[in-house]
Amino acid sequence: MLIRVDEASERAIYAQIADSVRTDISLGRITPGSVLPPAREVAAALGINVHTVLRAYQLLRDEGLIDLKRRRGAVVTQAAGAIAELRVEVQSLVTRAAALGVSPDALAALIAGSAAAPHATTPQVGDITEGTAA
Repeated sequence: MLIRVDEASERAIYAQIADSVRTDISLGRITPGSVLPPAREVAAALGINVHTVLRAYQLLRDEGLIDLKRRRGAVVTQAAGAIAELRVEVQSLVTRAAALGVSPDALAALIAGSAAAPHATTPQVGDITEGTAA
């Protein structure tokens, strides 16, 4: 596994590390059950503080993509498999949006809005009383 960071980027190094792991998960390079390299090794290879790597691993843990286990390290969860499966659908959505002339920013906003209100429904005729939705 190759973790990529750009020191010239304004994005925080820990976020770049997490992005790199997420990318490898979505491409199927890292699969559920895989063990990520120890934080000390990653830090040494990148020439950064070990706490930066641990922060990235904690972020991935909070997202449910890895489990942090004593003596076993960072282990990729089953949720990573779902991410890889969704990648194909996301690519289809991006291609369709481009064909319809929808910009990447507009598509991202649409997805963010949908994720923020996943159970929102369109009011039905029976739901409206005296000008307000029930």
